[in-house]
Amino acid sequence: MSNSNLDIWISGAFAAVTVDFIVYPFDTLKTRIQSSNYEKVYKDASTRAIRKDILFRGLYQGVWSVVFSTIPSSGAFFTTYEALKHTLNTTHASTTTTSPSILPIRHSLPAPIIHGVSSSAAEMVSCFILTPAEVIKQNAQMVNLQTAQGTPPGGKRPATATIQAIAKFRHKPWKLWSGYTALVGRNLPFTGLHFPIMEYVRAQIVASRKKNKREERQIAGHKTISGKFNTEEDGNAVVEMAVISGISAATSGTIASTVTTPIDVVKTRMMLSAGDGEKRKRSSSWSVGKQTFRDEGVRGLFRGGAIRALWTASALSIYLGMYEGGRCYLEKRRERTAEYESQGEA
Repeated sequence: MSNSNLDIWISGAFAAVTVDFIVYPFDTLKTRIQSSNYEKVYKDASTRAIRKDILFRGLYQGVWSVVFSTIPSSGAFFTTYEALKHTLNTTHASTTTTSPSILPIRHSLPAPIIHGVSSSAAEMVSCFILTPAEVIKQNAQMVNLQTAQGTPPGGKRPATATIQAIAKFRHKPWKLWSGYTALVGRNLPFTGLHFPIMEYVRAQIVASRKKNKREERQIAGHKTISGKFNTEEDGNAVVEMAVISGISAATSGTIASTVTTPIDVVKTRMMLSAGDGEKRKRSSSWSVGKQTFRDEGVRGLFRGGAIRALWTASALSIYLGMYEGGRCYLEKRRERTAEYESQGEA
């Protein structure tokens, strides 16, 4: 598939923004469940019952901080991923190409390693852009819930959750990058597992589909007319690519999110602690993980794992399905335009 960087940015950004609005409530619930104050804030002290009126309140708090950062971060991710994957594929020892490459050497890396390296490099670039929004988002998801009982009746209406979260970093804006290492530490193993599995599953499905189509065409005696574009076939190809990518992403996302849940718990708690007003020594990811294990055991490290696996599978299925479908659509449209222009000149 051949796409311009603009195609990749448009497809990635549109898919990411759409998914943000669909799955954001699940992310809010996951953040609250993983917070160190979960037992005190979201459970009744006497009955230990979940306080649903608080847990499910304001599920879209902080969403705009993510939406505005999604466009550059998703675009940066896919542009880096596709460029590096293309470079590594074209410089593979088994590839015969005369095109110039930025890599002066040839390599024999297997496909899963190529996909893992490409996605990991892309994730590090994306995380640098996304971290401030992630910090604001997770602090906004907790705003008002901890202080709602202290708001006097008839008092001044408080600012929005996002504004209140941003205000916490007014005098120390550098703390917006607190948790970058934890975010990268969670996302690198996640993408390192997710993309190779997804690419493998997708390749298997695509290969199977191509084989079936070849057999169907042989039986029907169908031949493709060179130089002609079929709008219906193009539309079917776009939908098919979106569905295949969605199924592959859901499968790989479920596996990767389950394995990396402990790192996600650590990341969540580090980012929430960045917004605390108390002055405290900055804790490393390792120390936060050890403290969580001492206080809550293995169960604490996997807190929110089920809901994370559910919304991750759903989000990635929609996200990458829309991304690949959009990318395929833009490519088909460019090909049709180029063909019509060439026919007009002739």
